[in-house]
Parts: sequence; structure tokens; C-alpha cells
Amino acid sequence: MSRAAFSDNPLRIAGIDEVGRGCIVGPVVAAAVILDFAKPIAGLTDSKKLTEKKRKLLAEQIKANALCWAVARAEASEIDNINILQATMVAMQRAVSQLAYRPDLVRVDGNRLPVLDVPGEAIVQGDLLVEEISAASILAKVARDEEMQTLDRLYPGYSFAVHKGYPTQQHLAALQQLGITPQHRKSFAPVRKYLA
Repeated sequence: MSRAAFSDNPLRIAGIDEVGRGCIVGPVVAAAVILDFAKPIAGLTDSKKLTEKKRKLLAEQIKANALCWAVARAEASEIDNINILQATMVAMQRAVSQLAYRPDLVRVDGNRLPVLDVPGEAIVQGDLLVEEISAASILAKVARDEEMQTLDRLYPGYSFAVHKGYPTQQHLAALQQLGITPQHRKSFAPVRKYLA
């Protein structure tokens, strides 16, 4: 097949990544992104390697230039009901189902694939190696960080905007002093011990 013919109809590859698996509060958030080959985005990499400012700038570029994108979630209550791994897979499935275009292939960060009706591959360190996954990691991280800002306003004293829901010493001290919120994951050991 000639290169010109291929470029007229490129493979639609969706990158998928999640944020928040190791947190003890709030949802796990997944994003799916199909990039537009005609609109390359410079600087895509693992969201954890970017400053907050750079992540936000890239997130705006991804939203403006990608062929399509979607962000989805599984709530803390779902995580408690079906466990964090299954809830992560559900969030990923929801993100893919919300894409405006059906992908020909999905590439997922990590070593597990959600059950989807399209071919896929799991890639360890995919958020560092695959642009589509990098883009998804950035959208998921920005979305979840914004969620933590909202929870920070709703539940003052927990410093959610600072630790983003991870079980830091500051977060655990707030749990001990203030108790758990409805957004905490009750099945997670650091939270479970504060259940009445």
C-alpha cells in the first residue's frame, strides 16, 4: 500500500490511561484519546513528569487538536463494591464508549486490558512511550486534580488540593482528626479503620 493511500485512512488508535488508583478518596478517572495525525502536539509524555502548569496547557491542546477524547470515572462507592482493579477497568470502558469515533485499536498503560469490543494491547510504561497514552494520562490527571480542588472546597481541613487524595501523613492526620467523608474509599485499609 502506498504511503499516500495509508495517510488518507490512518488507523484510529485510542490511548487509555487512568489516575487515582492509589488514592483513598474520590473516583478513579480514566481518559481515552484518539490523536489527529494532521495536528501533532509537541511535548506529550507521562503526566507525572510534567508540571501542573504544563499539564493544563497540554490538556487544552489535546482537547482542541485530538480527533476525539473522553474522560470517565468510577466513583468511590463503585470502587468499594467491585474493588479498585475492576473499577479502573469500568472507568476505561466508559471512556472508550464515549469517544466520538470507534477506535481500530486501543493501547492501554499498564499490564491489563479492559474488556472491549476492539483489539487492544497493554503497554507497561505506555504513558512514557506512546503519544496517545501520554495524552490520555494528561487529560485524566488534570480532570482528577480539578476534582480534588472541588473536594477541597467541600471538605475543608483535609487538604485534598495538596495531596490529591493520596494517603500522605497530612491526609492520614486529617482522617484521624476529622473522620472520613462520604467520598473516602471505605474498603481501603487506611480508611476502614475509622469506620464506626
